[in-house]
Amino acid sequence: MTSLAVTVKGQVTLKRDLLQHLGIKPGERVAFEKLPGGELRVRAARPAGSIDGFLHVLDGKVKMAQPLTIEEMNEIVAAGWADEFGGK
Repeated sequence: MTSLAVTVKGQVTLKRDLLQHLGIKPGERVAFEKLPGGELRVRAARPAGSIDGFLHVLDGKVKMAQPLTIEEMNEIVAAGWADEFGGK
């Protein structure tokens, strides 16, 4: 387990290996979830898409740099059914 010092401003700097483990690159955001017992869940904050954005890809109003593969579409559908998008 890694322990980090808290500055007088209440800030903590995550070590590079922790950021790499989370898949976070410079400029990206970190999300924290409060859990019972004084614990936190830390994860990479990934921007969530919307159904409007998806539909506009289909109608051509939004252009993707690269089309999704069938596997990527299946992963998105599975995540949606499992409510892994936080119900948004």
